[in-house]
This record gives sequence, structure tokens and C-alpha cells, in this order.
Amino acid sequence: MARAIFALLLKELLAVLKDKKSRFVLIGPPLIQLFIFGYAATFDLGRIPIAVYDADRSVPSRDLVARFAGSPSFRLVAALKSARRIPELIDSRQAAAALLIDPRFSRDLLQGRRGPIELTVDGRNSNTALLTLGYANEVIADFERDWGKSRGDPPPAAEIVPRAWYNPNLISRLFFVPGLVATLTQVVVLLVVGLSVARERETGTFDQLLVTPLGQLDILIGKGLPGLLIGGFEASLIIIAAVGWFDVPLRGGLFPLYLGLVLFALAVTGIGLMISSLAATQQQALLGAFLFMVPSITLSGFATPIANMPPTVQYLTLLNPLRYFLVVVRGVFLEGAGLGALWQQYWPMALIGLLTLSAAGWLFRRRIY
Repeated sequence: MARAIFALLLKELLAVLKDKKSRFVLIGPPLIQLFIFGYAATFDLGRIPIAVYDADRSVPSRDLVARFAGSPSFRLVAALKSARRIPELIDSRQAAAALLIDPRFSRDLLQGRRGPIELTVDGRNSNTALLTLGYANEVIADFERDWGKSRGDPPPAAEIVPRAWYNPNLISRLFFVPGLVATLTQVVVLLVVGLSVARERETGTFDQLLVTPLGQLDILIGKGLPGLLIGGFEASLIIIAAVGWFDVPLRGGLFPLYLGLVLFALAVTGIGLMISSLAATQQQALLGAFLFMVPSITLSGFATPIANMPPTVQYLTLLNPLRYFLVVVRGVFLEGAGLGALWQQYWPMALIGLLTLSAAGWLFRRRIY
């Protein structure tokens, strides 16, 4: 029987890989998405366009303006002669922020008070606005510290020294690229497995498959294994690209990573077989796969923290295998986590895989009879 399952596995792999278009769809788009997300999906901001209106025109105010102009986070696009152009520059997106230095700035500083400054930011993108405010606060804090030293003022009673574990430079790419190992693997496995049975029904060969000596379980195994193999191959390519091209550190071992990959692929394979068993055509299977993928990625913590979601939605994420594998892959890459630290992520994926594969078998038998 193992020989018959192997023959069915070989048939499925040939059906997927023999066609040039199928090979490109499975390999090309995920790699393209890897490079697009790796370079474009980032929380980091650089060279933020900023306009400045210095109404004080003193030595301290010019020093502050020079600090903004020389910062790698900002790019000075306009030195204004009045504040009236600020709304126009922000409305047209020529500037993402505008710094207005009050005429009393240097006088208040010399009298030991804080100089009044107004920073207007474009709030249409709240995330960008918050990052811009954070970068601006850093520049202003450095100016205040140096100004106090130059006048012999006592240092502040406490000073925060930021230290980021696992990602010292807070590079977003180190967070996003490992997550792509999980999300793109899910896409590939769902497409390969989800289309398998539906393709047989659409081409009229499903009935021929049922009259072979293969049992229902054998057919399910033969249909599910190609997705596991192709998904594992795709994940390996992405891991190699993450380490070799994007310089993402792989601090943990390959065994904890691939153990999580196998359990995750089994869970996704069960979901794909469920979709494939319910679909009568490849188009229905494709729509079903995308219907699952969008909420799965949204509820996985790939881009937005699960802790920030409403409590009801957080409970819903417990049914999502992608949630657990993202913790595994990021833990292995960034933290060097081992089997002991990741055990709480392994068993839910194994349980979800057992339930989805059992449900796929039940749906498969129901559709036959």
C-alpha cells in the first residue's frame, strides 16, 4: 500500500510541477512577495520631510534647526518666512511635519525656562505621526541636554538609557522577514492542497481514483503530502534568503524551526483538504483558500499585536495555526529559542492538525457517499 501511496504522491507532484505556469505560480510569486515585503514592509521612517519656521532666529534656534536638518530621520524641505504656508505644505504632502520656533525661544532658555516650540505633524497616518513625534522628541531632548551642559546646569535626576533586546537597532526587517516564512508557506500549502481534489473532480478523474485499490485514508495522504513537501521546500528557500540576503540572524537551531514547520504544515494541510473536499471546481477551491488566508493573516499577529485586539478576537486567534508558528519562527530567528521554550506553541498546532485532518477525512467520506 505504501507503494501505491508513493505512486499517487508522484502523480500529484508531476501534475503540479510538470506545467511551467504551475511551477512559476508556486515559486515565483512567493519569492517576489518576500523581496517586496522585505524591503517595503517596515515600521522604520527615514528622511521625513519637515518644514521649519524659525521666528526667533537666534543662535539656540539655529542650532536646533541644524540638528533637525542633520538628523538621519529628517529632511529639511522648506525654511519658511511665515507660518501661513504650513497647512499648504502638509495638505499637499510636501512636508510630513512642520517645526515652528516661537520668538521667545532663546529668551526663555536664557531665563532658565523651556523654550516654546510647536511641532505640527500629518495625522492622516497615525503610525507615521507617532513615529515622527518620537524622532522629534529625541532631537529636542538631545538639544536640551547639550544646552544644559553648556550653561553648567545640573544633569537631570534620572536619564533613560534605551536598550532593545534581540533587535538592538530596532530594524523592522528583522521582525517582518521571519514572519514571511510562515505566511508564504501557508499560501503555498493551501493552494497546492486546496486545488488537488477539486482538480480531480473538474477534470473527471476523481471517479477513476476511487476505483483504484487505494482507500480513502490513502487518497488523503497522497493528496496532502505534496503540499507538505512543496511547502517545506518553499520555506527552506525563504529561510536561506532571509539569512543570506536580508542578514536576519538565525540564533536558534534548525530542528526547533523545522519541527514547528512540519506541525504548522500539517494543520494547514488539513484546512486545505477540507476546502478541497467541499469545492466542486478549482475556482471554488481557490476562493475558499483566499477566504481563509485573509482573516488568518490578520488574526495571526503578523503585523498587529494580538494583545491590542479586543478580548473576543484574541480568543478567536487561538484557532489560528499561523498565530503559533509566527511565535516559533520569530523565537528561533531572533531569540534563539529551543524546544522547551516553544513547547506551548507546538502542541496547539498538533491539536489543530489532528482536528482539521480528521474533519477533512469525514468531509471526504461524506462527499463520496
